[in-house]
Amino acid sequence: MTTPPILDQEPADQRRFGDEADEARGIGVAALRFGAALVVPILSFVALWLTFEFLRNTEANRLIVVTVAVLVGVVGVWLLYWGMDLVINQLPDHVAAGIRPAVFVGPAIVVLSVYLVYPAINTFLISFKEGDDFVWFKNYGTIFTNSSYLVSIRNSILWVIVVPAVAVAVGLAFSVLADKLGKRSESIAKSLIFLPMAISFVGASIVWRFIYSFRPPGFGEQIGLLNGIWSGLLGNEPIAWLLQEPWNNLYLMIILIWLQTGFAMVILSSAIKAVPDDLLEAARIDGATEWQVFWRVVFPSISSTIVVVTTTIVITVWKVFDIVWVMTGGKFGTSVIAERMITEFFLFRNAGIGAALAVILFIAVIPIMIINVRKFRQQEAAR
Repeated sequence: MTTPPILDQEPADQRRFGDEADEARGIGVAALRFGAALVVPILSFVALWLTFEFLRNTEANRLIVVTVAVLVGVVGVWLLYWGMDLVINQLPDHVAAGIRPAVFVGPAIVVLSVYLVYPAINTFLISFKEGDDFVWFKNYGTIFTNSSYLVSIRNSILWVIVVPAVAVAVGLAFSVLADKLGKRSESIAKSLIFLPMAISFVGASIVWRFIYSFRPPGFGEQIGLLNGIWSGLLGNEPIAWLLQEPWNNLYLMIILIWLQTGFAMVILSSAIKAVPDDLLEAARIDGATEWQVFWRVVFPSISSTIVVVTTTIVITVWKVFDIVWVMTGGKFGTSVIAERMITEFFLFRNAGIGAALAVILFIAVIPIMIINVRKFRQQEAAR
């Protein structure tokens, strides 16, 4: 029996040693990746924490506070990523490729945790407190049994029903009508309708305060546009529009509809233009009227876009407080959840009720976000 030559065993030994080296290298890369993903967030968190502690110092010089905020927020972030990239580039390519994602995602995790996760958890905990004592669901019970809070919930639900429906309907009508115009006329019309989107909610509220303005007798002439038409042209007595319950809620909703119609129009107009011309021509050849073409061809084709636009506006409506705050301050039966949350938390210093209202608002938005994400994924999958 002959002994196998040694040369035949060397390739197997080399492969075994090579596999062990690859395994050790993979373990090393994994360890470095874990360490980088752990160390960078910790260092970033410590740096942010120390910065926040300094910025909260009321005795510090304001100029120095602003300078530190700018340096940390702009220059510090740039230096952080530049320094990490410089260090990673010194490593071998196969090691750098495995570590770079973990290192660069670390600060993002810190920022999300500090500004999103921690506030959400802390707000949830505060909603169970009254002062420093845990009262568990007492705040929620107060909200759903006290008439003033129930008015806010009722008004918010009305806003969520009326504003998205009207804004989307009017935006859809404008987008269809503008599509029938020439290119130049269409651009001008869309620009005029979209123009309110450039105005902040507070700015729009101030504009509409002049429209709804009312001056009691003896306090000067009426300067409100609506009262000017109502009394000057129609000969009626001036009306305090924002005191007319419950119609004053509708008057406030008109402001947000005015702001959001342009957004709905632009998105829906793009969706309409994406409908294939072949489908439209086939429907017309089969004898369909323009009304039938819209409802049986165009509308089903853009239904997913309509849902996305509607849910986006619904989220905006749930969070609105600027308009109510500027126009009425939540008085005269016009309060909404977001406005009441700000009032309770910052004016009345009732952190428990304010946090509970914030949690209710957060829970109300979650299903809408889920619907929005699903529709967006369906749109992406259909492309």
